[in-house]
Amino acid sequence: MFDRITSVKHSQVLLLIMCAGTLPLVAQSAGVGSVQRLDPALDKLIPPGAVIEKLIGNLQFAEGPVWPHGSGYLLFSDLPGNAIMKWTPSGGLSVFRKPVFPREFPAGIQIGTNGLTFDRQGRLVACEHGNRRVSRTEKDGTITTLAERYEGKRLNSPNDLVVKRNGDIYFTDPNSVARNNPPDPHNDFKTELGFNGVYRITAAGKFELLTKDIPYPNGLAFSPDEKKFYVANSRPDKFWMVYDVQADGTLTNGKKLPDLTNDPGEGVPDGMKIDRLGNLYATGPGGVQVISPQGKRLGTIQLPEVPANCAWGDADAKSLYITARTGLYRIKLKVAGVQP
Repeated sequence: MFDRITSVKHSQVLLLIMCAGTLPLVAQSAGVGSVQRLDPALDKLIPPGAVIEKLIGNLQFAEGPVWPHGSGYLLFSDLPGNAIMKWTPSGGLSVFRKPVFPREFPAGIQIGTNGLTFDRQGRLVACEHGNRRVSRTEKDGTITTLAERYEGKRLNSPNDLVVKRNGDIYFTDPNSVARNNPPDPHNDFKTELGFNGVYRITAAGKFELLTKDIPYPNGLAFSPDEKKFYVANSRPDKFWMVYDVQADGTLTNGKKLPDLTNDPGEGVPDGMKIDRLGNLYATGPGGVQVISPQGKRLGTIQLPEVPANCAWGDADAKSLYITARTGLYRIKLKVAGVQP
């Protein structure tokens, strides 16, 4: 199932590869997009003249990138493609897992995985939209369900996740799939919970709700010292929250960071990552918002497409890889990021 090519749909083209290998990489283009600088402090993070490269195109809806620490590859989700994709700088694009959702589904539904990360044992942990669960891929390739019901009711559609250094998994669960009102002959997407939540699965296996006060929780991240926890809210208002993380892992003292509800830029607060200095790189209206630990907007990485998520990659962890609708982009920075 893993690292074996099955089929990949790129726009209207269906490529069927019958043996192991890689898909041809779409020609790389440099110099796309721009960097909007709102504060001189941004120059310490993004060098003047930094180039935004487009690495891949013709995806359906790219999300959830992750570059595991010490590896040489990037994984990301293609949600309508129902696949986890793998990209390497030298080898290009290949299928890592397909399918994710086991049945036929209406075209265009974001059915596959969304957020991806790795646990402390190097196992892939994924939010599965259509399967409405958080899963873990074991070393032998089998899939283990970590969470799919809360108080007996199916989760909405887990969206994004992060693993704490102690092994606890935090994830968000908005009603992403049900919100699109797809045809539902099997009741696959019928909402059972009456709220959108932020949850934790402890390393010992305890599953608990942390908060249901965020209207539409999406991306999330810990500060480098794990004393702060950030969550994006996508709708109806567009803002980010920051919480204090208590010794027992619970969240308190939530307050808003920048509120971009009235920003004219396209897009909503979505996935985010953090650098080793504590600055946030949060996809949102207008591009990837760079936000200081104090909540000040320093600038925006502006792309030709609306970004959904990002991840630190390469050997020095100083390259920010960005998934944006049909493309994968990269910009090289001065500061390294926090990788799983």
